[in-house]
Order: sequence, then structure tokens, then C-alpha cells
Amino acid sequence: MQNFLILLTTVATAAVLMHPRVANAPLWRATITPLASIIGSGFLVLGPILKENYGAYAPLIMLGLCAAAYLFGGAIRYNMASLAARTRGGTERRLETLASWMLAFAYVISVAYYINLFGSFGVSLTTVDDAYHARLLASALFVLILLVGWTRGFAAMERLEQISVGIKLAIIMGLLCGLALYFGEQAKAGALSAPPPTLGLWGAITLGFGLIVTVQGFETSRYLTHVYDWRVCTRSMKAAQASSSVIYMVYIALLTYALPAMAMSTNETAIIDAMEIVAPILPLLLVAAALSAQLSAAVADTSGSGGLVEELTDGRISPRQGYAVLVGIGLVLTWTTNVFQIISYASRAFAAYYALQSAIATVHSIRQQNTVRTGMYGAATVLAGLIVLFGRPVE
Repeated sequence: MQNFLILLTTVATAAVLMHPRVANAPLWRATITPLASIIGSGFLVLGPILKENYGAYAPLIMLGLCAAAYLFGGAIRYNMASLAARTRGGTERRLETLASWMLAFAYVISVAYYINLFGSFGVSLTTVDDAYHARLLASALFVLILLVGWTRGFAAMERLEQISVGIKLAIIMGLLCGLALYFGEQAKAGALSAPPPTLGLWGAITLGFGLIVTVQGFETSRYLTHVYDWRVCTRSMKAAQASSSVIYMVYIALLTYALPAMAMSTNETAIIDAMEIVAPILPLLLVAAALSAQLSAAVADTSGSGGLVEELTDGRISPRQGYAVLVGIGLVLTWTTNVFQIISYASRAFAAYYALQSAIATVHSIRQQNTVRTGMYGAATVLAGLIVLFGRPVE
């Protein structure tokens, strides 16, 4: 019965998302890109990390991550309005150029993150489930992406993103259904747990800093203004952040208190083992979601990075050359680090981008003599800077 309800929830969600009235609604189409990015890779790794390190306080940490992301999103939305109103000064324009370079670099790290997760999940249900074969699979995917991008471009593969987004969101709703049913069973049996944290205060703060990339993705709305009006993009970012925060909070709360501590390990595919306890069908669904999500996200960020570099260099560096650099760096990261280290590096790279966007918002609010916004975005700049300096990986 549990497997049936999970499948029913998954199929029903997919049917709703594919309904023409939903799929063709402008606001939903503008929202689905940042939403899918926010709850993509982070959803797969965040639950086990938070439960293992923060115990019963995991939902509180999740709330803090969502709040920090919303603060950074507020700075970007403010900047979108000032850009549309053409009220920027020279300092803001220079900072925007620097922020674009930082985002292009952050994309490079995030692609390595996505593809290494693809490798880990790709071998997770096979007989060669180890780091070496996961890296081999990740390396092969890097080479494939380079070949496709170099010879044919990503137009065909980008269509995969539209399909994978629906698959991913539908499977996540199925996962939440399974967790809710399991939570109810554990509550009825009096078996809910409230595990203690395993970190001290400073360790908890710095690890949280290193996880900001797991709620990253909302900034993609900033780069959809060539397709949608900036007001629609602003609303789409708010909608994506609000809905993803609700999904994350429900997920983390159910996972933290329903599953026993011994059911959860800290590795990149720990969620698969944990979900096998909840329902036999969930591991297979999660692997399908993981593979489609990581591939589409990697393609999107590879394309985005190449396009940004071409734009910033006035065409002196072509997207194809950008893809080659990205793949080279990705292969080095694949064979010299692990997924958790890459998550930390990506968090710092995106935090640097958020720091620059927050600095732009601060400068603009000073020029507009808006004291409240100056204080808010100034605090966001400082917070992002602290994440860059002190964010650390899971050990």
C-alpha cells in the first residue's frame, strides 16, 4: 500500500505539472527554473548531512539556510529593479561586471558538483559502488558534455531540462509522501527520535556556511529577463524561494525525527540507504531523479558559464573554449577532491557572488538614501563574506 501511495503521488504530481494550464502559465514557467535549481542536488545530500551533524536542531539550521538565501535573493531582486529603472551608477556597473565573472567561475565549480553527484548516484545500485568507479563515470560524462558542446551545442540537451524538472519535482513529492507515512507509523509506535548534535557551536556555524550552495539557484531568475518582464522574474524568484523553503522544511523535519540515527550515514548517496527503510520503491525513484537532475543542471550551468565568458570577453573567448576550461577544472576536482569538498568550494564561490550582489544593493540603497535597505544589504554583504572566509566541508 505504501509503494502504491508513493507512486500515486508521484504520477499525480507529474500529471498536474504537465497539464497545459500549468505548463504554459508564464509565472510557472519563470518559476520552475529557479525552483528546480534550488531543490536539485541539495535535496539529495542535505538531509543526511543535517541529521548527522545537527541532530534534533537540523530543521532550525535548514530554516537559517533558507532565511540567508532569501536575504541574498532580496538583494538580487532589488538590483533587478534598479537595472530595469536604469538608475545605476558607475560603481554598481563595475561591481556587476565583477559579479558576472564570479558567477561564471561559480558555475564551473557547480558543474563539478553536479557531475560528481551523477557519478556517485550512477554506481550506487551496482556492484561497483565505490569512489573510483564513481569518478570514472563522472569523467566520462565530462568528456561527453565537452564533445556535445564543442561539436553540436547544447540546444538538444537543453530540452532534457524541461523533462527532468517535472520528473524531479514529482519524485520529490513521492518521497515526501513516503516520509510522511513513515513518520505517522513511527509516531503511532512512539519511536520518533530527537538525536543530539555532534558539533560544537563554531563547527556548526562553519559547516552551515559551507552548505549555502544547497539552497542556491534562485539567482537564475536574474538571467531570465531576456525572456520575461523583470517583474515576472522577481515574482518567480520569490515564489521559487518560498515553495522550496516549505518543501525543505517539511523534508528535513520528517527525516530528522522519523529515522533512527543508525539508519543515516554521511556520504553523498546516504539518502538512498535511508529511503530503503521507508519504502522499497524509493531508492530506485531517487536514483532516476538524481541522474536526470544532475545531467540537466550540469548542461544548463555549462552552457551558462560559456555564454557568460563569451559576453564578458566580447567574444574573444568562445563558448567552446569556455567549455574546455570548465571540463579541465572539473576533471581536476573530480580526481583530487570529494563531493563534500566540492560542495564547500561551490558554496564559497556562490557566496562571493552573493557578496558582490549585496554590495551592489548596498551602494545603490546609499545613493537612494534608504537607511533600512542599506543596513539589510550591508549585513548580507558581511554574511556572504564570512561564508567565503569560513565555510568548511563535511568531514
